[in-house]
Amino acid sequence: MTKDKVLAVLKNNNDYVSGESISGELGLSRMAISTAVKSLRQDGYEIESVTKKGYKLLKAPDKLTIGELLAYVDKNRIERVKCLDSTESTNKLLQSMAMEGAKDGQVVIANEQTKGRGRLGRTFNSPKDGGIYFSYLMKPQNRSPQDATCLTAWTAVAISDAIEEVCGITPGIKWVNDLVLNKKKICGILTEMSIESESGMISSIIIGIGVNVNELTTDFPEEIQNIASSIRIETGKVFSRSRIAAAMIKHMDILNQNWPDSKDKYLEKYIQKSVTVGQDVSVSFSGEDVPRHAYAETINSDYTLQVKYEDGTTEAVSSGDVSVRGLYGYC
Repeated sequence: MTKDKVLAVLKNNNDYVSGESISGELGLSRMAISTAVKSLRQDGYEIESVTKKGYKLLKAPDKLTIGELLAYVDKNRIERVKCLDSTESTNKLLQSMAMEGAKDGQVVIANEQTKGRGRLGRTFNSPKDGGIYFSYLMKPQNRSPQDATCLTAWTAVAISDAIEEVCGITPGIKWVNDLVLNKKKICGILTEMSIESESGMISSIIIGIGVNVNELTTDFPEEIQNIASSIRIETGKVFSRSRIAAAMIKHMDILNQNWPDSKDKYLEKYIQKSVTVGQDVSVSFSGEDVPRHAYAETINSDYTLQVKYEDGTTEAVSSGDVSVRGLYGYC
């Protein structure tokens, strides 16, 4: 943690910072600071030290660590954030932490997932050093499962807002939970819920979010390269994953505070950002071999997708798989 604190001080200063100043701010010995700087250099940080001036951070690798996040996240908030270089699944780990008493708002962030999971039992490609693999814990009081049906959609709005804040771009939302840039997927969301057996009320909610930030095309398996992309591929720019992750924490905290009372606000934003409404779509349901073609008319207040089929009938779609013409290779 000493190294993380020293890194945060260096990142928050554009000029030299004396060892004495760092020592006074953090309550550390000069020797501890020197050791921390040496360790940071070994991690790839370029830090210049000049006699009577102090230390200056010249160049930093793109890492997801507590030290990186401390530059953007309040030190009290960071206590409920866990960063890992690699894990099987951030959702799976956070489920274990929730059972062991993790508090509302606990976050797990990983630099890599070896068994990332997506919606409908799919895998989520989670290559090392490119994306943000992020899970958020909610422990609501006296809420029924019905109250949580909107949370995946609300999360799509929150993460789109976070990316917009840091990157200056606005990802669209493909119903129900994908974020899209230039007709390709850059983010997926998986919401999992635990129910108390006696009361039938929510025990915990874990929202898993995977954002493709700095991956290259070759980082994705060939079979999904026409579907998946990253912010870097679509903009030609490399972005700080720690800054985006910090914004994700901020906007998920706002969501947690607003849920479930700010329904109109989130619904309005969801519709505004939708890339599904007003498009021709293909609707596939489990157990049906042939998809049905339709026109996506609107998003209803319960976040179901209102569609009109070719035969003139309408339906509020709440499950299944919806493909949008022009996206993900669907023509």
